[in-house]
Amino acid sequence: NLTRAYTPMTSAPLFGWLQSLYPLWTAALDEEAEHLAAWVGLAELALSGCTTSTDHHYLHPVRAGDLLAAEIEAAVDLGMRFHPTYGSMSLSEKDGGLPPDDAVRDEDDILAESERHVARWHDPSHGSMVQIALAPCSPFTVTPDLMRRTAELAERLDVRLHTHLAENAEDDEFALVTFGMRPVDLYDDVGWLTDRSWGAHVVRPDPEEVARLGAAGVGVAHCPSSNMILASGIAPVVDLRQAGCPVGLGCDGSSSADSASLWQEARLAMLQGKLRSGADAMTARIALEVATRGGAGCLGRAGELGQLAVGAVGDLAVWSLEGPVFAGVLDDPVEGWLRCGPLAARDTYVHGRAVVLDGHLVSPRLDEMLAAHRAAARRFQPPTTDIDAGSGRG
Repeated sequence: NLTRAYTPMTSAPLFGWLQSLYPLWTAALDEEAEHLAAWVGLAELALSGCTTSTDHHYLHPVRAGDLLAAEIEAAVDLGMRFHPTYGSMSLSEKDGGLPPDDAVRDEDDILAESERHVARWHDPSHGSMVQIALAPCSPFTVTPDLMRRTAELAERLDVRLHTHLAENAEDDEFALVTFGMRPVDLYDDVGWLTDRSWGAHVVRPDPEEVARLGAAGVGVAHCPSSNMILASGIAPVVDLRQAGCPVGLGCDGSSSADSASLWQEARLAMLQGKLRSGADAMTARIALEVATRGGAGCLGRAGELGQLAVGAVGDLAVWSLEGPVFAGVLDDPVEGWLRCGPLAARDTYVHGRAVVLDGHLVSPRLDEMLAAHRAAARRFQPPTTDIDAGSGRG
């Protein structure tokens, strides 16, 4: 979110968007910037009713420091449950990949760092607040060998796997030209067609591939805002769920979505599901299940997160259905909750502790962090019209 709504990137598809942003991110990223971005992003998610987040951060320049620790410390400070991934890129432009040379790392180093971060941070216990997944970025930024070795490492360490999968037409074309197979075939070939993994976007699987993903129990992070902004398409969410895939929600990131609202993604998932699969195929209650139990399934924590039940953790979001926006909502409060709005949560509790109360963050640091974030963001972008952000409590 340090390059949020960056104007040159608001009309580019995936590959052009990435190639223009890589240099901005690589030049200025450090532990302070990463901590601020994570803190502000997680705060925004909490205000939208989100209690648990994962982040696929895949840019780790050697000089930038320990960026994963910087993110985790932000989550701990706010009291958010966090499933960050140690993402990676190893295939630079000179080797036929997309990112510039200074954005990638050696694959042996990536695997060593992956193991180090799991040993330091991963807590597999019931109710844990931090769990780590391993996340080579995409077929156009890492080699198949890194994908295979990462899958083997995840199996040995018993952690989850995440990557981008079947994201758009450029992704399809790259995989066919470079590997002679479609993205889902490549996913299978490198050992990722397993219920240990979840893929981001998954916009373009064909019906046979949907069936294979579902049979394997592969999870899907559905990112409706990003998929529309980058013109990637509409993911076959109804078909994926019916095939057996856990489907959760993703807000994606800078200049590809820009609103970290889990509620908004749930509403868009409902609308897109109706548009693609029929008016009766996606209801507000199905979208609510995607936003809660579906996300828990992607993270390997079904039954523990994403529901209010005996044995589940004390995560709870509360919305007020009062005022003009909800006048006339009598038949079904869940349909009213998602069809009316836009809407922020009134209260958000994580592990039984309040993170948001009466629509405000409990943390007293919001204004301080927004001011620091604004200063950091100026390092990432050329000067533009500077709009005063005002008070965080405005």
